Amino acid sequence: QVQLAESGGGLVQAGGSLRLSCARSGSINTVNTMGWYRQAPGKQREWVAYITRSASTVYADSVRGRFTISRDNAKNTVFLQMNNLKPEDTGVYTCAGDRMFRPIGPPKDYWGRGTQVTVSS
Repeated sequence: QVQLAESGGGLVQAGGSLRLSCARSGSINTVNTMGWYRQAPGKQREWVAYITRSASTVYADSVRGRFTISRDNAKNTVFLQMNNLKPEDTGVYTCAGDRMFRPIGPPKDYWGRGTQVTVSS
């Protein structure tokens, strides 16, 4: 079965940068929408960015202009470049993907375990 493994989280100061990676393993015929969610303590999980099968990208308003999602299909990896980080970006970042084709919306079919991102003031 498809598995996702995130890496690249850590502790940074406000204004710093991190690059998250999501490595996919397991059999898959077609790469559908892949994306990133985050969840802070006491808050609901929210999507922050996703990239569709056609390679279009969509960003949450809170991260637009600061985060960039990309993918390397040959390496089965999705990235999230996070620049100008703010304390409110703190949370557990989780990679997700779609098992089926969905033309609209963030992925929701399979998930990684998450990586912690902490931004200090």
